[in-house]
Amino acid sequence: MTATYPPPRDDAPLVVFDFDHTLYDGDSGTHLFRWLIMRAWWRRLLALLLAPFAGPLVAFLPTRRAGISAFVWAGTVCERAPLDALIDCYVALHAEALRARLLPVGLEVFARHRAAGDCVVVATGAPPELARAILALAGHGDVPVIGTLLGQRLGGMGARRHCHHAMKMTMLRAAGYTQPVAQAYSDSSADLPLLQAAAQPVVVNPKRARVAMFRRVLPPGTPILNWGCPGRGGEAVA
Repeated sequence: MTATYPPPRDDAPLVVFDFDHTLYDGDSGTHLFRWLIMRAWWRRLLALLLAPFAGPLVAFLPTRRAGISAFVWAGTVCERAPLDALIDCYVALHAEALRARLLPVGLEVFARHRAAGDCVVVATGAPPELARAILALAGHGDVPVIGTLLGQRLGGMGARRHCHHAMKMTMLRAAGYTQPVAQAYSDSSADLPLLQAAAQPVVVNPKRARVAMFRRVLPPGTPILNWGCPGRGGEAVA
């Protein structure tokens, strides 16, 4: 079910939320791709064969898209069902667990912006269909989502445009969100272009080792909060 919120005001500020580790406890795309791979023994074997090459690529920003694409391909090669149908199946099978991963504090802030008539957008490295389907479990399925675009590749799927780092801002602008970013919420140092573009950046659930870096590169007084991600940094919010 989708809750009822007023449409964004004509002069609404643009508020951008990351999804993974911000509204969702974990990496939703990785969880989906793992499920896709685990469906068959031969997909598991294929992923194991690719891991020595693709795994290190995921660790580095310039090669991350290629590494992710290899595992997406292992989970989708020779698949006849469209990606949207696979995502619907995954979310239906895991609805309770996915709902439990949504962070209540984050959802409260998210809903507060929507209730105020702000222009709220989710920009995520996950496939947009996945983030939208998970948000629908909490009544936010109608929120615009900008995410990584997957396309056909060698009989399977691969990442054609990764919504990550500077590309996240590029994809937001290409989607028509050309106004200044009023507020941005993210956990990731890869989202520095987004956080630095925002008039009011908010760091949420960062890795503890990254807190000092965020304090150094973002404006003094930038909130660094923990919305309920165990093992992550930031000031705890009740």
